[in-house]
Amino acid sequence: MTFHGKHLIAGAWVGSGDTFSSTPVTGTPIAVSKGTPAQVDAAAQAAEAAFPAYAATTRETRAAFLEAIADEIEARGDTITEIGTAETGLPAGRLEGERGRTTGQLRLFAAHIRDGAYLDRRHDEALPDRAPLPRPDLRMMQRPTGPVAVFGASNFPLAFSTAGGDTASALAAGCPVVVKGHEAHPGTAEVVAEAIHAAIEATGMPAGTFSMIHGGSHEVGGALVRHPLIKAVGFTGSLRGGKALFDLCAQRPEPIPFFGELGSINPMFFLPAAMASRAEEMAKGWAGSLTMGAGQFCTNPGALVLIEGAETETFLAAAKEALEATAPQTMLTEGIADAYRAGAETLSSQSGVQEVMTSSCAQRNAAPYLLRTTGSAWMANETLGHEVFGPLGIAIVVRNEDEMLAVAKSFAGQLTATLMMDKDDTPLAQRLLPVLERMAGRVLANGFPTGVEVCDAMVHGGPYPASTNFGATSVGTMAIRRFLRPVCYQNLPEALLPQDLK
Repeated sequence: MTFHGKHLIAGAWVGSGDTFSSTPVTGTPIAVSKGTPAQVDAAAQAAEAAFPAYAATTRETRAAFLEAIADEIEARGDTITEIGTAETGLPAGRLEGERGRTTGQLRLFAAHIRDGAYLDRRHDEALPDRAPLPRPDLRMMQRPTGPVAVFGASNFPLAFSTAGGDTASALAAGCPVVVKGHEAHPGTAEVVAEAIHAAIEATGMPAGTFSMIHGGSHEVGGALVRHPLIKAVGFTGSLRGGKALFDLCAQRPEPIPFFGELGSINPMFFLPAAMASRAEEMAKGWAGSLTMGAGQFCTNPGALVLIEGAETETFLAAAKEALEATAPQTMLTEGIADAYRAGAETLSSQSGVQEVMTSSCAQRNAAPYLLRTTGSAWMANETLGHEVFGPLGIAIVVRNEDEMLAVAKSFAGQLTATLMMDKDDTPLAQRLLPVLERMAGRVLANGFPTGVEVCDAMVHGGPYPASTNFGATSVGTMAIRRFLRPVCYQNLPEALLPQDLK
């Protein structure tokens, strides 16, 4: 495929005079059109024009559209793998698995809206003879909010980007989508956008149902979240960038919800009985989870909490040995690699931090780090809790169970928190669980948090800064709730009611 680097706006591929160059790991860079506020406006206007017709489609029609997108993505599978590996350095197997997750999400939402339970339909029948006052006929159901902006993620070029979970859930809800493609993988975004465009044409959806605009500057993202026709935003990225966009959403004349996933270090608590029986085994498992995908997962277990003693020394020695055997891995962008090195240097230089294992990272490569600190040093220094995006782990060695509980209470909001425990650890786990429930959107026992199942029960969100809305999830069928709002219909004649309320 020849890549043109253009934007897709309401069914037309549109270029611009100013371009930026992609930075692939291998292959020839692509000249990509920089997005402009005028193009953002055109896409938003097209989405608003499409909204009445698209929101009025039946659930079956939208489900068939989602399935058509999945089919079109699969038809371009080889091309997606080829350009995706070149742009990101991710192995082909990883991208093929992520493509399966992406098409699986689309089909899951198709089944979810066919079921109809997500509408949360309620009906209080009229009581005209009720004293002292009659009750009107009241019916309620969830309705789509309007055009949604989605920001592609650097670390998931498929599952969290152009046709990822945010786009799938918004389209399922009945909301047109405007995607800002990520600069790290514009060729991949182009192929997936073409798949969505093909599905729109095959199923007769309005042309403005989907648009994709490349970035190239912060101006595009700012224009998108400030546009008055955009009614909600889905974002996966850095705390700094997400917080800036979140503030822009709040400062609008009409503030809108910003569903951002921003940062998490996903602490794991290793309890005494489990440590006594399987410290080395858990250390090797943790090292594998930490270094998976060069640590470029939002659920990467960057912090571990252990009680001082011989078992902890055994654990750290085994973890160091496993990490030392890990070869350097290519990071997604040069900027991410630079930020990883800077973050590692910052944490290593903090008072009370020891280097268990250090690495030398050059250019776009990343090798793991393992740092160590005490519970008191951790609680005295907020910097130690900042996310370093990559394979860096910090072991917090506490004096006793009470200090472990105190450290648990000190964590900011997280996507996940994990208990590594045996049966004899139950009393301590019972003390920790109420704290972890408040801290994280997902609490695990005896597993590693990397790997997020796409299903009905999944929660991929958490208190700030893990996400900007602790009541939402960006993975699983409950993600559709972000782009719906309840509407009550009082005494409306049946001819005016939405089809799903008749």
